[in-house]
Amino acid sequence: MSTLTNSPFELPEGLIRAVQAAYASPPRAYHSFAHVQEVLAHVGDVTAGPGWKQPREVFLAALFHDAVYVAGKSDNEAKSADLAGQAIETFLPRASLDVPRVKELILLTARHGKLTPADVDSDAALFLDCDMAILAADAPRFDAYDVAIEQEYQGVVPGIVFRFNRRRFLKRLLDAPRIYLSDLFHQRLDARARENLRRALAA
Repeated sequence: MSTLTNSPFELPEGLIRAVQAAYASPPRAYHSFAHVQEVLAHVGDVTAGPGWKQPREVFLAALFHDAVYVAGKSDNEAKSADLAGQAIETFLPRASLDVPRVKELILLTARHGKLTPADVDSDAALFLDCDMAILAADAPRFDAYDVAIEQEYQGVVPGIVFRFNRRRFLKRLLDAPRIYLSDLFHQRLDARARENLRRALAA
């Protein structure tokens, strides 16, 4: 039986163990299974609010979206999507899931900060916003997230290069008309996210 909260259906223990093992290697300062659990909590909030058109597919996309993560690599999302497809085939072969949709949602996470509400449907907008909700966390939690991202890149790229690219990313988010793609997250989190981004950029 699934031990994950907010799951819209029962997940085999083998699938859960496979996911947890994937997130444990390599060790990550931020993109860990704890991050997934935070995203799933936001997925649950949406379930209790406007709801999802494809709740099972969204849940699995959230579960696998960072399963493969090596700092600096450009194919993390593609490999995570492939892993999700393989896991569904192995552990949920008769679940009648929309596997291409699961993969599509995971692949969209590679485009954070580059999409507008017009580029995605409602489920995709809400899903991506769940992943970006950390930007609106309270100040200590946001600062810990910011430090953890830098830790993941230590030894991968020179510090000065990381900081330049990180600031560019955060500034692009701050300058965008919308940080969050859905009306729900835009109304709830935009102001707090902008406060955090301005503070990070001023540091």
